[in-house]
Amino acid sequence: MTRGGTVQYLLSIYQPEETPSEEELAPVMAELDRLTADLKAAGKWVFSAGLHGPSTATVVRTRDGEALVTDGPFAEAKEHLGGFLVISAEDLDEALAWTRRLTAIITPLAVEVRPIVTTG
Repeated sequence: MTRGGTVQYLLSIYQPEETPSEEELAPVMAELDRLTADLKAAGKWVFSAGLHGPSTATVVRTRDGEALVTDGPFAEAKEHLGGFLVISAEDLDEALAWTRRLTAIITPLAVEVRPIVTTG
């Protein structure tokens, strides 16, 4: 979504099945809170959320006019979408600069950056 000459980007965080311990996670979460505060102070934060594990997912598809509901994730994989941020940036370079800060905090997790398509 374009807002005042900026583009919104989805920063998707991929993580493995194993969940880190509370001890390992606490300093990471503190750093993520600082990053979020910096994004908000810069007027770049739009939304962010963590997700429950893939076992909590439900997939819905329509086939022959009927909704089919399946428990579990859409795709089985060693890594899954664990959370995301939506940020506002002037361009991809700025979005990548924020993403570099994010990946430095959540190392070794991967982050996919994609612009969000706007509709009229």
